Amino acid sequence: MDLDVFVSAHQDDWARLDALLRRRRRLTGAETDELVTLYQRAATHLSVIRSSSPDPQLIGRLTRLVARARSVVTGTRQASWRDITAFLTRGFPAAVYRSRHWWVPTALVSTAVAALIGWWIATHPEVRASIATPTALREMTRPGGQYETYYSSHPAASFAAQVWTNNAQAAALCLTLGAFLCLPVVWILFQNMANVGLGIGLMASVGRLDTFLGLILPHGLLELTAVFVAAGTGLRLGWTLIDPGPRPRRTALAEEGRAAIAMAIGLALVLLVSGAIEGFVTPSGLPTWARITIGITAELAFLTYVYVLGGRAVRAGETGDLAEAERSAQVPLAA
Repeated sequence: MDLDVFVSAHQDDWARLDALLRRRRRLTGAETDELVTLYQRAATHLSVIRSSSPDPQLIGRLTRLVARARSVVTGTRQASWRDITAFLTRGFPAAVYRSRHWWVPTALVSTAVAALIGWWIATHPEVRASIATPTALREMTRPGGQYETYYSSHPAASFAAQVWTNNAQAAALCLTLGAFLCLPVVWILFQNMANVGLGIGLMASVGRLDTFLGLILPHGLLELTAVFVAAGTGLRLGWTLIDPGPRPRRTALAEEGRAAIAMAIGLALVLLVSGAIEGFVTPSGLPTWARITIGITAELAFLTYVYVLGGRAVRAGETGDLAEAERSAQVPLAA
């Protein structure tokens, strides 16, 4: 194909399309039809040039022109408050509710592991001796020691931001690493539970378990629930790779992966709440019973949100995936 001849033959069409795009808000009905026709022609021209005479400069020019025309012809959709409301009242709680058969057992097993590690450390002096020196252990567990001052060692706002960042990263890792099978998720979860078990064991060994629980329960209930949801969803995603069920593996991973990404956004908001509690409530001068009550209230509010709104949305057909119109096109399967 003679590229110069081709450009000369179609240059007027491209120029006309560009002119119509510049005044797209003032087009008549006939001009709108003309714009659609010229857009289809330009897209065909771009395909021909790419396959026959791949001139980089011309391809770049036509690609930009076709992209501009496509945005006008097909329209662009911007997120609105209605989308945010739908996500918070249907999409996110439905995704969490659908994953409950994964994250609820994950929560129960993880809690049992943390308790077992705590019991092991509390009842075996040789294990505590391998963790740190007696002086260091006393410094950590004494009244006013490291376990207590940890929550007030930084200004509340910066501490809450730091906690939120760390927990959001852990949740995101659980959700993303699930796509690489389940073992990375199990390892991240075990590390978190080992840290909790360490605190339980060391404080219980000096008879101060009540102090430890009074410090961790206000924020830990909601915080750990968010981590359990992320871990359970990551495990579900990893198992989908192993056993996609009746769906093609690529389709199953795409559907579960999109729901997991949306869940990451929702869990970031949940962890923001738990971080605020940890930064402002846990180190506050409120009585222990009041701080724990705040933590239990936050936990019950989240569970009610998931089981009431999420259950209702799932029964109405919501899956937590993107709306069908917003998903990428899928290749039809042969019968």
